[in-house]
Amino acid sequence: MASLELVALIVRDYDPAIRFFVDVLQFDLVEDTPSLTNDGRSKRWVVVRPPGAQTGILLARADGAHQAAAVGQQFAGRVGLFLRVEDFDASYRRMTEAGVRFVSEPRMEPYGKLAVFLDLEGNRWDLLGPNPKEKS
Repeated sequence: MASLELVALIVRDYDPAIRFFVDVLQFDLVEDTPSLTNDGRSKRWVVVRPPGAQTGILLARADGAHQAAAVGQQFAGRVGLFLRVEDFDASYRRMTEAGVRFVSEPRMEPYGKLAVFLDLEGNRWDLLGPNPKEKS
């Protein structure tokens, strides 16, 4: 058996990214540990994860111009991350009130209600409601 444990997301700085994921998206801060780059410079190992989820996001601070250029463009302008929630309407309302920028209005699709939003760096995400094909 295998599982996907982490996905790296390049961010400008750790603390604003932590605040966005923890305060706005209500993820858990799983780890925030001082670390070192391969050449001895300081960095942090920061992992956030939706409550109850197995896969987390490693918030990786951009290191150098090449990585900084990828901030907000990690998925080349496409939706690259998909956040499924139990209560779409409540999540959408809470996120909107918190200042999250939605770039599409909520709509129904065969796989559930969705709206596209931008994270703090400009990466596109789908906010997804329950999948109607999966009965609880």
